[in-house]
Amino acid sequence: MAMNITMVTAKVGPKPKRKRVGRGESSGLGKTSGRGNKGCGARAGCRPGNLYEGGMFPLFRRLPKFGFSNKLFRVEYQVVNVGDLDSRFEDGGHVTAAALEAVGLIRDRHEKVKILGGGELNKKLGVQAHRFSASAAAKIEAVGGTITRLGPQPKKKFVKRPKPQTEPAAEVEGGKPKGGKKGKAAPGPKPESKQEGS
Repeated sequence: MAMNITMVTAKVGPKPKRKRVGRGESSGLGKTSGRGNKGCGARAGCRPGNLYEGGMFPLFRRLPKFGFSNKLFRVEYQVVNVGDLDSRFEDGGHVTAAALEAVGLIRDRHEKVKILGGGELNKKLGVQAHRFSASAAAKIEAVGGTITRLGPQPKKKFVKRPKPQTEPAAEVEGGKPKGGKKGKAAPGPKPESKQEGS
């Protein structure tokens, strides 16, 4: 008969009796104490991984994989538009991550912040953030505000190198470059061998 919550009485108590293992063969939990024979499960501290499927070939290895994901490496920013700064801050105010969190524009002051150029800005503000878009920086500075970039800034990638200066072509005379190529002279005709008895 299965046990349910209605069968728990004050006499029995809410906690079942502790299972005592390794107390003789007749108890049913002797010798290996219910852990079976050798293997990971018979050892203390055994905990199979989350993707363990009982020893069979796991699902993540059965599925094909292709492409590349940048999810583990990309940097997430909390974005704020300059139009929101105009509506939440007074003229001459100082905008920091703590101030943005206080007015409800970002969730966490400890995460990175990026200012975007959406909307119009008519107030002079001093803004501190980790990144600024080009349009946002131009709008803030156009009304007399200042921007302060926090933390290390990314280096420019794919910098174009100057083209190497090509040497002037050699003067051509009679269809051949003047001076010719340096190297060994072309071999001439082989001397005839003297015949025996001559």
